[in-house]
Amino acid sequence: MGLFKKVFGGLKKTAAAITSGIAAIFTGTGELDDEFYEDLAAILLTADIGVSGTEKIIEDIKKEAKQNHIKTQEELKRALADSITRLLMRNIEVGSVGSPPVLVSSDKPMVMLIVGVNGVGKTTAIGKLAAFYKKQNKSVLVCAGDTFRAAASAQLETWAERARVRIIKHAEGADPAAVVYDALTSAKAKKDDIIIIDTAGRLHNKGHLMEELKKIDRIVTRVMNGLDYDYKKLLVIDATTGQNALSQVEYFNNAVKLDGIILTKLDGTAKGGVVVAIKQQFDLPVVFVGVGEKIDDIAPFDAVDFAKGLVGAE
Repeated sequence: MGLFKKVFGGLKKTAAAITSGIAAIFTGTGELDDEFYEDLAAILLTADIGVSGTEKIIEDIKKEAKQNHIKTQEELKRALADSITRLLMRNIEVGSVGSPPVLVSSDKPMVMLIVGVNGVGKTTAIGKLAAFYKKQNKSVLVCAGDTFRAAASAQLETWAERARVRIIKHAEGADPAAVVYDALTSAKAKKDDIIIIDTAGRLHNKGHLMEELKKIDRIVTRVMNGLDYDYKKLLVIDATTGQNALSQVEYFNNAVKLDGIILTKLDGTAKGGVVVAIKQQFDLPVVFVGVGEKIDDIAPFDAVDFAKGLVGAE
């Protein structure tokens, strides 16, 4: 199965909820009235698209219905997909973070700081990213910066072995900043293309752990000073988290200004629309989607395909 088909498969629950909702309210007997738009808004809100995103989508659908007279459920779903695509691609230029088909660094080395709370699939996402870039013939180094959680480094080492990439790690309980410093120094010496840094699953109410994250951020900037490189800070979000994801984005974005989102566990939720809510509230793009358990089950985010899958449009 192709990766984009897997993304569609991951969105089955959300698409089924939206499709069944549309079938229940769409009569096809004439003009769409205020009651219809209220019901459609309720369906979109149930999918966690958020108030702001829902209002914009309803506004778009009203314009489309007035201009082109939406007559079928499929026409409505296509109009919804087009509107959602525009929301997801707002302020994103071709070649920038968040634009299809992939987060790239051209010929520059790239440091990726991966953050997120425990349980979202952060370690798995890092392993998949390492394999993804390795397949592009990039030299990849993984840094085991989560020294707080028992066996975190061992788990990451297993993924690094599967991806056949180098890993820098210290003993459990070591200073995370020191691990990051050593990894960056090694990467500079070896001229690695991609450096992926794991961090502790910081609960957003743990102030001292957020301070540690800020410290790591400063070290990356200092060690890489003077080098021509890209530095991206990505938050891993569990799609099943729903609206709670918004508070995670807010806390981590305040600690280290985020560049984008990695979405995991998409197949476990009927609320995949939280991606739209995140984009609307924080203007952060999703850059990768985890679509399974295998090492190559990660897909660069594509707004067009995602929007179609979200509403079940053909």
